[in-house]
Amino acid sequence: MAYRSPFYLIMLTVLLAAVYGCGQSASKGRQGQGGGAQRGSGRTNISVQTATLQRIAVQRQVDLSGTLISPDQAKVSSEVAGIVRDVLVEIGQEVTAGQELVRLDETELNLALQRAESALRQTEVQLGMDSSRPNQPSNDDNIAAIRTAAANRDDARAQMARAQELVSKGLLSKAELDTTETRVKVTEAAYQAAVENVQALRASLQDRRASFELAKKKVEDAVIRAPLAGSISERLVQRGEFIRENTPVVTIVRMNPLKLRTAVQEKHANLIHQNQTVDFRVEPYPKDMFHGKIAFISPAIEQGTRTFIAEILVDNPARKLKPGFFAQGQILVSRDEGVLGVPEQTVSTLAGVSSVFVIENGVVKQQTVQLGEHEDKFFEVVSGLKGNEILAASNLNELVSGMRLGDGGGEETGPAGADPAAGTGERRGGKGRRGGGEGKGNGQ
Repeated sequence: MAYRSPFYLIMLTVLLAAVYGCGQSASKGRQGQGGGAQRGSGRTNISVQTATLQRIAVQRQVDLSGTLISPDQAKVSSEVAGIVRDVLVEIGQEVTAGQELVRLDETELNLALQRAESALRQTEVQLGMDSSRPNQPSNDDNIAAIRTAAANRDDARAQMARAQELVSKGLLSKAELDTTETRVKVTEAAYQAAVENVQALRASLQDRRASFELAKKKVEDAVIRAPLAGSISERLVQRGEFIRENTPVVTIVRMNPLKLRTAVQEKHANLIHQNQTVDFRVEPYPKDMFHGKIAFISPAIEQGTRTFIAEILVDNPARKLKPGFFAQGQILVSRDEGVLGVPEQTVSTLAGVSSVFVIENGVVKQQTVQLGEHEDKFFEVVSGLKGNEILAASNLNELVSGMRLGDGGGEETGPAGADPAAGTGERRGGKGRRGGGEGKGNGQ
């Protein structure tokens, strides 16, 4: 091992310490120079696209939900009792007004009709009416009972006149005159009774005519017909079954048009009126939009729900919609033109609060806004902006209020809502386009 003197070791230690100190000073100098440049510029290298506000048209609408119902629904019942001979329809079948649905056995009904007709003809004969012209009123002078009573009365009156003449000549006693007078009174009473009997027969004639017409109607009612056009939703009887009067046999629902019944909030009462257009969807056809118009509006508010009823008529020629479907949609109230709109990509929402980032002289400022309707790719601005601001349209999650972008001038803006690559301006912290030239974003 070679021997080293103490002086040699001391000089080596000093030399190493000097070299280490120079390295530390150079590193600190470089770090200081870089930090100073960053603090001095205050700019970022974030790429930000911008957009401007636009004037848009906004469709005002009121949300609704409700149930489709049939405007006409009838549970058809039998008006007569009898045995079901035939059922002519099935569930789902379309029927027209007046179409035959069910037929009952007509045997007993025909017998009752014949009996009523016989009683009617008997009364007509008693009244001297011509059976070939049943509606022609009869003359009392043609009724045999009245003619007989009138003849007896006239004969009694003639005999009394002769008796009075004989009494005046002294050829007839007073007792015989009294007998003739009594006979006159009897015949006059008989005539009056005949007239009253005829009047009773005339009243009976009306009753028997009504009974005949009722019996004829029951025969016709043995064939049950559809009171309206629609579809069969229920078939309630079977062939061979005995049914009584007022027994339901089928249920018919009208399929076109349908009604959409909904409850509208009280606060919209001044906005809803007849003939307004309604757009809605139903769950079985989520991609199809159906349309209707408001037809009926309730004048009263339901106090429990603070709503009022509105009914919308919906055309259903293809029968895609069915009564009972649940529908959700909107009532198109009005359309406002020239409304201030902000592109949807410029809006940031956090905890229910919406805001935008306004760029003014290269400085970012976060501005809270109140939004209204959403139309296409724009939000209606209710408050918070004037309309001439330039807004950040990208990298919103990296922006904070007070941040400076580039040198603060010459941002380019494109049409709001357009393709950012095609029309929106781009602002970078490193490079910014200005006047068609290229300048260094750090001010060099």
